[in-house]
Amino acid sequence: MLRESVELVARRLEPSDQLLDVGGWYAPFARADWVIDLMPHATRGPSSAPGAERFTADTWVERDICDREPWPFADDQFDFAICSHTLEDVRDPVWVCAELNRVARAGYLEVPSRLQEQAWGVNGEWVGWSHHRWLIDVGTDSLEFVFKPHVIHARPAYQLPAPLGSALNERERVQILFWDGGFGYRERIFYDHAEFDGYLSSLVKDRREELESSLPRASRRRRLGGALAARRRGR
Repeated sequence: MLRESVELVARRLEPSDQLLDVGGWYAPFARADWVIDLMPHATRGPSSAPGAERFTADTWVERDICDREPWPFADDQFDFAICSHTLEDVRDPVWVCAELNRVARAGYLEVPSRLQEQAWGVNGEWVGWSHHRWLIDVGTDSLEFVFKPHVIHARPAYQLPAPLGSALNERERVQILFWDGGFGYRERIFYDHAEFDGYLSSLVKDRREELESSLPRASRRRRLGGALAARRRGR
């Protein structure tokens, strides 16, 4: 979770506000009163926020958040909900968004940016993160999910070269949404190959030159050298 967002959330909350962390197992938000996650409380990672944990083993709900059963919380039970770096992982983010809207009056969402998710070499010899299922576009008050196709790893037109992905700053690697009173969400489905091709390639085409210009000259030379070497290998 962005450091600046941790501070913004902390400043926004009143001591009596009830906070839910959805999918927070890897780095639970210490201020959360409740956490819901597939993984058990005893295996949680270190907190993503300073301070002592307010949640306990009794307020840690271990369950599949995509099982199409309402979460065990009342409507508007929470003043605020956090869902950070979870929606891109799960099989049914639309359901998770529906439940977030039901159980919380406001909240914060954080997901990878398309720039990072379409960059080569983020965590291996492929595009983006190996375990992510979705490309996500965040609007002013909505999220749109597009399944991440396998072809993205094979077509350079759909990829930002490795030096560009590694050069993204902390803010460029994510998209965020603070919401009040609800937010929109949907899966975008493409029926036309040309339209899908344009969706995947336009981001790379539009941003590549801008990102390359921000790299030091030496990095640009290494990038070109790597591209030539890959071409010689027949990639």
